Amino acid sequence: MSLERPEASEGASVERHSADELADLLGDLVIGREEHINAPGYVIRPDSVQETLSLLKSEAGFDHLSCVTAEERADRYESIYHLKKFDDPTQEVSVVVPTAKDEPVSQTAEPVFRTADWHEREAYDLVGIEYEGHPDMRRILLPETWQGHPLAKDYDQERPQVVPLREHANPLQEDHKDDQDSETMYLNIGPHHPATHGVLHLKATLDGEQVADVDPDIGYLHRCEEQMCQQGTYRYQIMPYPDRWDYISAGLLNEWAYARAAEDLADIEVPEYAQVIRTMGAELCRIAAHMLAVGTFALDVYGDFTAIFMYAIREREKAQNILEDLTGQRLMFNYFRLGGVVWDLPEPREEFFDNTRDFLEELPAALEEFHDLISGNEILQSRTIGTGVLPPEVAKNYGATGPVLRGSGVDYDLRRDDPYGYYENLDWDVVVEDGCDNYSRLLVRMLEVEESAKIIEQCIDILEDWPEDERNIQANVPRTLRPDDDTEIYRAVEGAKGELGIYIRADGTEKPGRFKIRSPCFSNLQTLPEMSNGEYVPDMIASLGSLDIVLGEVDR
Repeated sequence: MSLERPEASEGASVERHSADELADLLGDLVIGREEHINAPGYVIRPDSVQETLSLLKSEAGFDHLSCVTAEERADRYESIYHLKKFDDPTQEVSVVVPTAKDEPVSQTAEPVFRTADWHEREAYDLVGIEYEGHPDMRRILLPETWQGHPLAKDYDQERPQVVPLREHANPLQEDHKDDQDSETMYLNIGPHHPATHGVLHLKATLDGEQVADVDPDIGYLHRCEEQMCQQGTYRYQIMPYPDRWDYISAGLLNEWAYARAAEDLADIEVPEYAQVIRTMGAELCRIAAHMLAVGTFALDVYGDFTAIFMYAIREREKAQNILEDLTGQRLMFNYFRLGGVVWDLPEPREEFFDNTRDFLEELPAALEEFHDLISGNEILQSRTIGTGVLPPEVAKNYGATGPVLRGSGVDYDLRRDDPYGYYENLDWDVVVEDGCDNYSRLLVRMLEVEESAKIIEQCIDILEDWPEDERNIQANVPRTLRPDDDTEIYRAVEGAKGELGIYIRADGTEKPGRFKIRSPCFSNLQTLPEMSNGEYVPDMIASLGSLDIVLGEVDR
């Protein structure tokens, strides 16, 4: 079947380790055991983080640091490192690092996993845990002058935050040269610039015309979405928020990330019919997201607005029309519910099916146009082939996922590798390109549109034949959900940009004790310096466009 991994067909398999085997491997490093719904948890000392993660990475194959969650508990601070395997993401481990309330200091994981750099900075910024040995222990979402940590229990929301004028001093003073003989120059790009895809500030250091270093400065759109979710009830008040993370076109994909975590947390089984509708809607969102990514990328690279960008928006609008018929909205869908979806397909059903099939029938010709205008364009090829190179092991070390990772030749897709919804029952392929450059990431998205169309068409066939008296769109969900205290779960879905994960810790009430969002854009954006250093400024702009970030999801 198409969903088999290539290595599986050759008889190869990924070694599985039991919880006790991993405990034996870690030995005295483990000072306690926990059982999270998704994975065994091992409690370790704050000074043994690197040794523990190194053992799990090198000896047990846990090479994907998916997420770092930090939280303040009643008697301690806690960091949780969520580990997976790129070869089999169903194998997971949680490494729990408690620290004292009066001294929240823990060893950094950055030397083992580069992706821990930004994740630990966010933990310090919002929660207040410091990571000893971290190469750049400073705030990442809030200004350096910010007082307090917003997710700490003693945070005073009424305290005025005053940023002195010196914080806005001109960074270009004296040309920002290291010395009189240096050719190094500092260049601000953004935060208000169309090629930064939102309010992103790139602090670039140039050596002549080449990029010597670039530091992405984020946080301009931070809304503390995690705290807002912690203040909402599981069943009704959280679901409207996910649409607003990647607010461009990934609404149903975002909703599914929360739904999957909360449903597994509360042991809710979604009806098969609703799973088919979810799968169809999610792939329509993926097409809409990739259409925008392709159009804006071409706009970044050679500035053709009237033809290429508008052609892509034309196809995106067709997908949006179908999603509007299905959900009643064009962007903020709020269509999923815990246990299923809010309502069935629109009536008359035949008209909805016909409109969707018309869209799918017209899509191949549109994609052929895009290949003529974009992937076959000599200017775009010269700007993208061989630029923004991201080797596979580097991409994995940064926790890159989605088209960014698959464009580096890594065959990893949660729809197949950690199945959910109705994907495992359908015939489709995971798209992988091994060029590792800006061009490969473009091709992955364009080819993934074809695979999404295959999935949608199969869903339409299934829904057309579904018996009318068996169209169950929602499970029987209790009016109030109160998962047991200290129940913990981490679940992820394959979003348009990559792995979108949610960690939830229940505290016995109808609201989460901790709600953490693992944004694929956040981890993918970390790779920009690796792609850009040594290249020219226009190459850096192309590399940024190839990441397809949305700042609402980066900053959350």
